[in-house]
Amino acid sequence: MSEAPNPALLPAGLMDLLPPEAEREAVLVEALMESFARHGYERVTPPLLEFEEGLLAGSGAAVAEQTFRLMDPVSQRMMGLRADMTPQVARLAATRLAGQGRPLRLCYAGQVLRVRGSELAPARQLRQAGIEMIGGAAPEADAEVALVAVEAVSRLGIQGISLDVGLPRMAQALIEAAGIIEPLAGRLARALDRKDAADVAAMVEGRGPIAALLPEFLAAAGPAREAVAALDPARLPESARPIAENALSVVRAIAARAPGLRITLDPVEFRGFQYHVGVAFTLFGPGMTGELARGGRYLAAHDEPATGMTLYADAVLRAAPDGARRRRCFLPMGTPAEAGERLREAGFATVAALSATDTAAALRCTHEWDGEAAIPLKTTETV
Repeated sequence: MSEAPNPALLPAGLMDLLPPEAEREAVLVEALMESFARHGYERVTPPLLEFEEGLLAGSGAAVAEQTFRLMDPVSQRMMGLRADMTPQVARLAATRLAGQGRPLRLCYAGQVLRVRGSELAPARQLRQAGIEMIGGAAPEADAEVALVAVEAVSRLGIQGISLDVGLPRMAQALIEAAGIIEPLAGRLARALDRKDAADVAAMVEGRGPIAALLPEFLAAAGPAREAVAALDPARLPESARPIAENALSVVRAIAARAPGLRITLDPVEFRGFQYHVGVAFTLFGPGMTGELARGGRYLAAHDEPATGMTLYADAVLRAAPDGARRRRCFLPMGTPAEAGERLREAGFATVAALSATDTAAALRCTHEWDGEAAIPLKTTETV
């Protein structure tokens, strides 16, 4: 006879978030949203599910393979469960908010679900919080979005932040300008993605000065102050010059507004930026916390210029210092209602005893009401 399934077992990539981490994550997300609002980004809340053709249009096509699909029993049409919120915000900007003045500043927070995770990030359900600027084409728009994201995580007490700037279209522009075609072009792109300098150098040897820029750009990745020297537009083919000129303008705008921010530049980084058309950003936290955010320049509906940043709540939670936990005060049976109200006004969560067997320790309380004050369970301090 087979054993009954474990009710606590969840599908791969899904997990429960328990107290007190669930509350801490919610508090951090709301703090991020408050930071966005301080800069004029207005909140939108799109639905979890949309009709497939709308959800996967435009930039949404880049996450089509990561999107769960199901049949709507009401309309008998296929629906998709969002794998990313940016395409939804782009849809809102092009439809419900089409008449609003540009640039349009929007922010959002919510859960997304993906078909599969990766080796480095196996989670399939993620909480995102982010900002999108729709209609701003100037380099200053990219700089603003990047710096609003940096400020949002900095206000949580996260230190050691670095902003990596990538150019998703540069590698392909150089490969095409050098006349490199398939299958070598594909192999070269994969070598660049792996950061395999020796393989890249071997594949471009003898293929002219434009192809020789690829290993040079790969080696130039690092602190932006030094890396920008490689992006001299005069050295580049015509198709790549606007990419470099725009990147230089964005980096200068960011450095001018945040001179203390650590900025790195990778001229041939394109991994994970399928629909981006200009500069792309990755925000890293200290140590092994991983990517806090990703984003950059893309085209919204009707080729409207847009730029945005998506922050990942799980990474932010790992990077943020442990803030003060909500204090929980145990109220023995018979505690007057006004005592509980007074404690809640002082910032406590109150946990009322429902039977004589309830105890403060069993209910994970930090304090206990002694008839006059809240007493910490392990000290003699009073509140």
